[in-house]
Amino acid sequence: VKDLSPDTMVVMMTAFGSVDSAVEAMKAGAYDYLSKPFKIEELLLILERALEKWRLHKEVTSLRHEVWGRYQFDNLIGKSKSMQDLFELIQRIAKAKTTVLIYGKSGTGKELVAKAIHYNSPRREKPFVTVNCAALPESLLESELFGHVKGAFTGATSNRKGLFEEATGGTVFLDEIGEISPALQVKLLRVLQEGEVKRVGQTSSIKVDFRLIAATNRDLSEAVRQGTFREDLYYRLNVISLSLPELKDRKEDIPLLANHFVKKYARQAQSPVEGISKEAMDLLLRYPWPGNVRELENVIERAVTLGKGPLITPEDLPDLVREEHRQEYEALLEGDLSLEELEKEYIRRTLQKTRGHQTKTAAILGIDRRTLYRKIRKYGLLKEITSS
Repeated sequence: VKDLSPDTMVVMMTAFGSVDSAVEAMKAGAYDYLSKPFKIEELLLILERALEKWRLHKEVTSLRHEVWGRYQFDNLIGKSKSMQDLFELIQRIAKAKTTVLIYGKSGTGKELVAKAIHYNSPRREKPFVTVNCAALPESLLESELFGHVKGAFTGATSNRKGLFEEATGGTVFLDEIGEISPALQVKLLRVLQEGEVKRVGQTSSIKVDFRLIAATNRDLSEAVRQGTFREDLYYRLNVISLSLPELKDRKEDIPLLANHFVKKYARQAQSPVEGISKEAMDLLLRYPWPGNVRELENVIERAVTLGKGPLITPEDLPDLVREEHRQEYEALLEGDLSLEELEKEYIRRTLQKTRGHQTKTAAILGIDRRTLYRKIRKYGLLKEITSS
């Protein structure tokens, strides 16, 4: 029965009960065992428990599939070439056990990429454990990662598994790996080399099996040169490296991301907001986004919360986003330029910001690429563009 339908709950009933037959039945996958004669109440109790376990199993399976869907590659937002290249690389490495090092500024989505790798890997049914190495002091971080035994330090009143043990079969994501101390670097290197951990205060080792994904916003190769990060650990971590682009370098993704966040937060807040006005989108495209995707998400969440109509307007955006736009125009207007000169200068400055990338420039200006190229030729700006 279990071979044909693994989810089916089986209860054994027999008049020839023994300890051996009970053990054999449980090994074969039975939920419980009932010997005759028995009371109806006893049978009902076993069936109620079996049904409850079945319901919980179905609920867990449903939630697990929901999580997997959230981190499928086609649900990561981005149509820019840099993001498409990143998605392709994620797909290629997801099924391996190889250690991955993710580089990216704060807010670029390092944890989201780590989850995409995990939930598209053979380890997806096992734990995904996240640790922010910069958020915990060294002593506490060591105990969290490696666990401890009773009496190892003041307050250690019982044995405790570390996160490396808890994640066995799954994935550990160490965010801000560049912040761990030299002493912890040595211990982490041993875990990666030997596949075993020692709890704090314990002499024997425990075997572990997890995939490590690390992330940093620091240049670890420079930290190695400066002597603040171990070279052997760096090479152990840097088997495969991913670099996440900043939002200002993939402006064409801003409309996709912004509208995605509008739908997300409008649904959560039951807001009437359905989209973003052209004027507001122009402001979003011109803002440099030092906080990257996380900052954009916060801005849209605020706008959806405050918005009263079907569209987000410039008035719904923070002063900082609107001020950036206003100051740029004021700087141009101070030169008493004609309308044609103003357009030429604005296109030239935008091309400089995008390093001559025509697609990004056209997205910021709100025109198509063909129109932009005509204006570039008209104003003699060909030297400002790249071949991209």
